[in-house]
Amino acid sequence: MPARRRLAAIDIGTVTTRLLVADVDDATVREVVRRQRITHLGEGWTETGTLSPDAIERVAQAVGAFSAEARQLGADSITAYATSAARDATNGATFLDACEARGVRPHIIAGEREAALSFLGATYGLDGDNILVADVGGGSTELVLGSVSEDEIGGRRVNVAFARSIDVGSRRLTELFLHGDPPAPGEVGAASSWVAEQLRPYFSQLRMRPSVLLSVAGTATSLAAIDLALEPYDPLRVHGYELSGGRLAEIRAEISGMTLARRSTLPGLEPARAGVIVGGAIVLETVLALAGVDSTVVSEHDILYGMVIDLHHGGGDSVA
Repeated sequence: MPARRRLAAIDIGTVTTRLLVADVDDATVREVVRRQRITHLGEGWTETGTLSPDAIERVAQAVGAFSAEARQLGADSITAYATSAARDATNGATFLDACEARGVRPHIIAGEREAALSFLGATYGLDGDNILVADVGGGSTELVLGSVSEDEIGGRRVNVAFARSIDVGSRRLTELFLHGDPPAPGEVGAASSWVAEQLRPYFSQLRMRPSVLLSVAGTATSLAAIDLALEPYDPLRVHGYELSGGRLAEIRAEISGMTLARRSTLPGLEPARAGVIVGGAIVLETVLALAGVDSTVVSEHDILYGMVIDLHHGGGDSVA
């Protein structure tokens, strides 16, 4: 395989569409460009089961722009994956056709594959045993326990012990429970109880407490940025930031009591994410409680890293 390749990955989530163009070899991932747009593909889908025409158009525009930029930058291969909302929607084929018309036809991937790729990306540059990765998305949450070590020739050996994708996410939780502005205490309580009920079976099967909890994706990075009051957002300060369970609980309580308009002005939080951040915070807070850990390390290395690493090693689904 080539010593170094320029590769691109497009991740289409329930809330956000993201691009990574990177130079990848057997040992390193060097970012060239990283972009994101909050496109809310899953807006209204919890109730209707379908992706709205407006949401499909927003994502298709983003995919078209991202794929064009990746080609302009010289990416020799592009992979594009769609996750929870696209998996569950009854009109997923219509969505794929719209993206293909703009330049790339994504693959809709199963939750377990999404979980494995999240772990592969989150643990880039790390090693250790009993690592738990939590990827809190808009429609689902991926929980992956595993280990990473160095093999005999200096490469990485990744072992996934227990991975699940669970239909709990910031958008899904908001549409199911959090209807008030701000959400009523009873709504928050009902949402928290439901999340715990959905996630508890995963944690009940773990034999020991994780040695570390890595949290990736927009909920975790946004909560770290809120705690840091970042304006503008600085990924270098967010990556590796340790967010304590106590501070997370305080932030969740604070933002739960704010109106949408007030949350939209918070330093560190993109205004377009303000409508779902309470739901995301509830999910992440519950993950910490059930995992029995005092804090989580927030990582900018996520499924996008996993996608380009996988593509480099021949395991990805290239679309260009």
